Amino acid sequence: MKAMILAAGLGKRMRPLTDHCPKPLLPVAGKPLIVHHLERLQRAGIEDVIINVSYRAEQIIQAIGDGRAYGVNIQWSHEATPLETGGGIQKALPLLGEEPFLLVNGDVWCDYLPANTQLKRGDLAHLILVNNPDHHPKGDFALDKGRVLTQGAQRYTYAGVSIIHPRLLAGQPTEAFALAPLLKNAMNEQQVSGEHFAGHWVDVGTPERLAALEQFLSQ
Repeated sequence: MKAMILAAGLGKRMRPLTDHCPKPLLPVAGKPLIVHHLERLQRAGIEDVIINVSYRAEQIIQAIGDGRAYGVNIQWSHEATPLETGGGIQKALPLLGEEPFLLVNGDVWCDYLPANTQLKRGDLAHLILVNNPDHHPKGDFALDKGRVLTQGAQRYTYAGVSIIHPRLLAGQPTEAFALAPLLKNAMNEQQVSGEHFAGHWVDVGTPERLAALEQFLSQ
């Protein structure tokens, strides 16, 4: 299974830290955030990684290279301007191929990666859901007997980690668009599975949460 790391965002919530440094290269526990992702993917046995880049793209590419230093093979998907999650994946599909792939948001920290066997035949996505953090108390989706639903009494937050089948994006335009509406449509068709992860997870979206993660890892 290949993996894709989403790293093309502008990092606006991270300013002023990202005024001169792209978010994937922000240091945490002595190494860039994206390197933690690459090392975790390598430990999971994933060798081929596609990374989309836009803001300060050359800075990221120069720092990371072809991935050999981390035991993986990296291919870069360039976006002249950020294409949002859906558009970024759509542009990278020629590199990803026709099989399901692991999708990881570049600005999260998660101690868990799902296996490719978690995506069952006929499903279009398998999502990792976590307990709602203080900054997102209402969550995103519900989970019932392994199926992810748009509505439900007990709601969880999407962790930014999932397995995606390329068919989820079939027929979509080659332009900027969000992934969430496609996922919700697939949920309504009972084509999205999921699981709850109760371990350590952080949306590293602000300087304060980056500092909190640094403190956690230093302990």
